[in-house]
Amino acid sequence: MSTGRTAIVYLTATSLDGYIADPQGSLDWLFAVEGGESAIAEAESFMSGVTVQVEGSATYRWVVEHEQLLERPEKWQAFYGDRRTFVFTSRDDLPVVPGADVVFVGGPVTQHIDTIVAAAGGGDVHLVGGGDLAVQFARIGRLDAIRLSIAPVTLGGGARLLPAYFDSTRLRLTEVHQTGQFIHAEYDVLR
Repeated sequence: MSTGRTAIVYLTATSLDGYIADPQGSLDWLFAVEGGESAIAEAESFMSGVTVQVEGSATYRWVVEHEQLLERPEKWQAFYGDRRTFVFTSRDDLPVVPGADVVFVGGPVTQHIDTIVAAAGGGDVHLVGGGDLAVQFARIGRLDAIRLSIAPVTLGGGARLLPAYFDSTRLRLTEVHQTGQFIHAEYDVLR
């Protein structure tokens, strides 16, 4: 995004029925979809302008456990690079990946938004997930865009993409195209 200010972008993959994780909290379904490499490559292009990442504790814990980052902390660099990662949590038992620039924060987004934007240093913020966190940013008028890779799979339950109501006056479709088996859609979030 080239808006002249730090943009906060919720970039994620979703199932056709609007879930980002299955009922067990897993993202394994995503990696089983043919053409997933193309969607990942497209996300990497976006990531070149991202200087900060924000995620919830469930997303953080899943990545740490699934990728065995405590045993193989060098993988953190491959996923996140040197980007500072803010993890919103009410837990005090989350492990810290050795060498990772992770900041655990609690409370509402309003308490931390200025710190997050300042840490971005003019770059963009990738809101990794989950959907509840994206809604919190939207409610304070600080979610600028949603970029989705929609997979040809239904999960029937799990973590919702956006567990709130957004009517058509809030979302403006700016791009849509096919990437492998995925539909890629981008929306500006209007205030």
